[in-house]
Amino acid sequence: INTNYFIQTNLRMVKFDVRQLRYLSREEFRCLVALEMGMKNHETCPSELIASIANLRHGGCFKILRDLVQYKLIRYDHKNGIRGYHLTYAGYDYLALRSLCNQDVVYAIGNKIGVGKESDIYMAATEDDTQYVLKLHRLGRICFRKVKEKRDYLRKRKNASWLYLSRLAAEREFSFLKALHDRGYPVPEPMSCNRHAIVMSLIQGYPLSQVKTITNTAKVYSKLMQLIVRLAQMGLIHGDFNEFNLMIDDDERITVIDLPQMISTSHINAEYYFNRDVECIRTWFKKRYNFDSDDRPYLSDIVCDAKVDVEMKASGYSRELNDAFEDLTLTKQDEESSDEEEDSDSSISAEEEYEDEEADSVGDCGQDIEEGKQQEEDSADESEDEEEEKSGENDEESEESGDEDARPNNKDYLPYRDRKSAKEVAKKATHTFAVKKQSNLSRDEIKKKVRDLEAKKRVKQRRVKKGEKFYLNREKRQAANEIKGADAWF
Repeated sequence: INTNYFIQTNLRMVKFDVRQLRYLSREEFRCLVALEMGMKNHETCPSELIASIANLRHGGCFKILRDLVQYKLIRYDHKNGIRGYHLTYAGYDYLALRSLCNQDVVYAIGNKIGVGKESDIYMAATEDDTQYVLKLHRLGRICFRKVKEKRDYLRKRKNASWLYLSRLAAEREFSFLKALHDRGYPVPEPMSCNRHAIVMSLIQGYPLSQVKTITNTAKVYSKLMQLIVRLAQMGLIHGDFNEFNLMIDDDERITVIDLPQMISTSHINAEYYFNRDVECIRTWFKKRYNFDSDDRPYLSDIVCDAKVDVEMKASGYSRELNDAFEDLTLTKQDEESSDEEEDSDSSISAEEEYEDEEADSVGDCGQDIEEGKQQEEDSADESEDEEEEKSGENDEESEESGDEDARPNNKDYLPYRDRKSAKEVAKKATHTFAVKKQSNLSRDEIKKKVRDLEAKKRVKQRRVKKGEKFYLNREKRQAANEIKGADAWF
């Protein structure tokens, strides 16, 4: 039994019993990880795929899967004739807690201190009894299933599991917490994030929804409006700025929580969400504390100083990115235009150099013609075989030399293509030498070779028509008959 991942529990919690975590072995966690990897592209992962990914040394994957089903960490399902397993939220919790335990971030789990439509909040502690908050995202509850309409976690994707959506929500909230905490905004300090779990600092305060009286109501109201304005100055809108997501302590200091739904101020509906956040605070103070004020901020009056929405890729940030991209393209076009002017100046000097090279190349071509004539007289005395080799070599050399000299001229001087150079004339002369050839074979020998080639072609055609398989089978049958005939002699 593996006891390295010991977690204390003060009481038995509904749907989150972590007592079984200390009894799970390494092989069982290996199967859970294999199932998680298989669910990237499978709604229900077959057992054969889990066994191949887990790759246990002594096998036994099917027995482990059966035990995990009994622990309710995975679920067996068969839909439309497809049988397989998929992770439950309990199994996903165990994987996240195991990695957090290995990081020495979480050592003990306590009571449930909060619950919402998207997550559950638990008390957690380290080995030195430092208390933290463990937030587990649980998308897919009946009260909130329109995630695609309300959130843009999937972006361009169409379908995804609830576990994957919970992981995206946790990663987004952790990034917002870190960015805002580094800039001095009153949010919990993020400690670690793994899968759908976030560990953050514990706030010594109470939800504003549970506070009945406030000593300085006007002061708290102005602080809340200033927090909304500060977010807008960073290019962000909370989107759910109400009494349930605000914590207040005994000194009336405010802390903002629940950030995954934040959007950019450049969003299409940014003004609507901004006004909704302001009206939520106004109606709550009027309803609970009998405080009404006409002082309220407007999004059109706020100037954005820091573009945190672009840095965090918040929902609706594409407009600002398009503007920045247009500015970059304009600067690039100016740079390219300046480069083209420099290239035009350099091309003028290059034309003068190519004219000199062309004049030299024409003089060289006349020498090549005289050398070709001398080679014709010398090759007449030699054998016909040697004539073929030399003529082939002369053809290749003349073609290569002609191409190398003509390439720069043809590239830069279009009229040069219309007129024929002296080297092209030399090429034709060398080709005429190779055409005038005679063979030492007689007519009868040539006819015999042609007949042999035609006979070979016919044999190949017959094999193709009848099929190669039939041809091989016929040879095997003949060999078997020969062996049988040979056995008769013994």
